[in-house]
Amino acid sequence: QVQLVESGGGLVQAGGSLRLSCAASGRTFSVYSMGWYRQAPGKEREFVATINWRGGSTDYADSVKGRFTISREYAKNTVFLQMNSLKPEDTAIYYCTLSSTNSYWGQGTQVTVST
Repeated sequence: QVQLVESGGGLVQAGGSLRLSCAASGRTFSVYSMGWYRQAPGKEREFVATINWRGGSTDYADSVKGRFTISREYAKNTVFLQMNSLKPEDTAIYYCTLSSTNSYWGQGTQVTVST
């Protein structure tokens, strides 16, 4: 089993920044990738960003390219999402995900961007 614990969400004004963290524990020896999804009220969960755990290659949703950066601290099994130039439409619950032989999800952290 794998446990994911997210932190770093909160309330920020438009144009501001937040940094999300997600620490993985448990059976993390076969991690393929980690990433972030988000779900806004009344909308489906959508992909935000992902990082290949060993190689470090990244991929982003078009809506966040140039504003968000995903990174990892390999030794601590932790992934980060630096979010800059935040917009009200970025308001959502952000979920960390880990892919190995199975897929795991965190409990989510709320990000609210005010106008």
